[in-house]
Amino acid sequence: MRRPRRLAGGRAPWRRCDAVGMAVVARPRAADALRLGRRRFLAPERIDMAAIAGELGVNRVTLYRWFGSRDDFIVEVVWSLALTTFGWVEDKVTSQGPERIVEVVTGFLDTIITNAGMQRWLSEDGEHAMRLLTGRRTDFQQRLIGEIQRRLEEQSGASRLQPSVDLHELAYVIVRLIESYTYLDLITGERPEATRAEPILRMLLRVDA
Repeated sequence: MRRPRRLAGGRAPWRRCDAVGMAVVARPRAADALRLGRRRFLAPERIDMAAIAGELGVNRVTLYRWFGSRDDFIVEVVWSLALTTFGWVEDKVTSQGPERIVEVVTGFLDTIITNAGMQRWLSEDGEHAMRLLTGRRTDFQQRLIGEIQRRLEEQSGASRLQPSVDLHELAYVIVRLIESYTYLDLITGERPEATRAEPILRMLLRVDA
């Protein structure tokens, strides 16, 4: 995942000036908490709700009202980074059709498994991370399936992709492939590498190497 641009001087993102030039502080929002969460995740540091609340100038109750729980907050942080990663990877891909899907998915997977924040989280709390991002406790997996399916539909709708199976089912299998290699160290003890997923993707999408 690409590290978002830091604010100059590390100042809180909600500070502004009014019309007469006096500094005022706007009310912190959930989006501000997410920015701080992303910064801590990418640092890489543990996401501490009390520390984030203190930096925002709110209490933890407010954070929990916005997000529900620390787990839910972490999922939203990781999801926002996932969306940023999709955009960053797609900006570099010029191919179309099934080749585009292969390049986007492998680029997304490589960015995830080489990210310092993700590596820290998986090494310190991998089983919990896997439950949050792949289980029924949250909707992270369903959202990821939706993002992959949308990209399949874009290519199929433009007649660049002609799969012989339902696109939702194909998206689900691709997401399970992403998950398998993201958590490979936890599952088998092997080092995860995005290049290992590429030939399987090509087989699924019927793309010649």
